[in-house]
Amino acid sequence: MQLGLPFARIAEAEIPPTAVEPIAPIYFVRHRRARRYLLRVETDGRVRVTIPRGGSRREADAFARRHLGWVLRQRAALSQGCYSPDDRQQLRAKARAELPVRLQELADQHGLRVTRVSIRNQRTRWGSCGRDGHVCLNWRLAAMPDWVRDYVIIHELMHLKRMDHSPAYWKLVSAVYPRYREARQWLRAHGPELR
Repeated sequence: MQLGLPFARIAEAEIPPTAVEPIAPIYFVRHRRARRYLLRVETDGRVRVTIPRGGSRREADAFARRHLGWVLRQRAALSQGCYSPDDRQQLRAKARAELPVRLQELADQHGLRVTRVSIRNQRTRWGSCGRDGHVCLNWRLAAMPDWVRDYVIIHELMHLKRMDHSPAYWKLVSAVYPRYREARQWLRAHGPELR
């Protein structure tokens, strides 16, 4: 299941420099399915603020300013570069060798059928699952602790049973992987370091 939907881009922000100077350049997009304001630092350092249905530009600007520290940390991580070219090459090779095997082991354990596995360089997702059984995994999973990697794989596999994030879906995940909340916390705390 992929949650990425087309974004309707809004013109570059015309906000007084004093309001956003530390986080400029900034731009806003509206997303009718977004449930809350979201921030993302692009690879070029620009800040994208997603405005949910019913949200306002003013509140989006305030949201961005409240999270200035997070934006600056994300930019610092981008400028440092988390991996050398050699590290990236080794991790990608490890991911191609290990992730499909582990995915198939977990699928077999739970009686699930995967039609295809792809290892990708996804910027905003750890993985995705299509209705046709095609699972995509981010090569950076190879840099995570095994128990967090397994959570991401289980998360995608459970989409073969339910293609949503409803309470019923999370019940499936919990039954198969009771530590899922702990893994999600790890991803929130350490995931940005792996980008």
